[in-house]
Amino acid sequence: MNEIISLLQNHRSIRKFKDQPVSESQLNAIVAAAQAASTSSNMQAYSVVHVKDSSLRSQLAALAGNQAYVSESPVFLVWCADLHRYEQAVRRHGDTPVTGNAENFIIATVDAALAAQNAAVAAESLGLGVVYIGGLRNKPAEVSELLGLPQLVYPVFGMCIGMPDQEPLLRPRLPLEAVYHVNQYTDNQVAVDGYDESIRDYMKERTDGKVDTTWSKEMAAKAQRPREHMKAFLNAQGFGIE
Repeated sequence: MNEIISLLQNHRSIRKFKDQPVSESQLNAIVAAAQAASTSSNMQAYSVVHVKDSSLRSQLAALAGNQAYVSESPVFLVWCADLHRYEQAVRRHGDTPVTGNAENFIIATVDAALAAQNAAVAAESLGLGVVYIGGLRNKPAEVSELLGLPQLVYPVFGMCIGMPDQEPLLRPRLPLEAVYHVNQYTDNQVAVDGYDESIRDYMKERTDGKVDTTWSKEMAAKAQRPREHMKAFLNAQGFGIE
């Protein structure tokens, strides 16, 4: 086990931060690490918006489901899938359309995720903590308007960064046999049974016995809250999702 693997395996989402700024040099290093992430065909089909304005932060926190740490964290970044810049480059050499196909949409979304994860690991290597904010997709049109996102750009998620002011429990992950397959996919429901009990124990410890739930129960609840508005929003942004 080396330091990088240990860092990765000890990731926790941090939702409480010390009143201590992230330095400009730290932030520059974090964004540079993000830019070094793998990207399909060098498209680099993502952008990141550093939201500094306190009013904007408060509005974004409300749109994300009243998550206070969006406005309270020292740094808040919004990671965006971005085909706008790609389209501008393509148009220098013709009028080939860049939307209306799933591939480019997938590339932009994956590029944003890869860059953000590099940033998260870089931040944690500096002793900082992070939490992803998928709640921005609750109100993506409003978020896009606040951030002035052009056509062919959409907010994938936000990210709070700062010095941790808490030490949350390490959340158990699915067992290896549930996610790791050799040659062909293996449907392993027994692994889920065991994981349900691990999450029940974790939640009881985390909440001092106040919450008794399992992973599959939480996933069933999540399935009842789909963000069905996303397709219409993405089409309004010009992505042409069929």
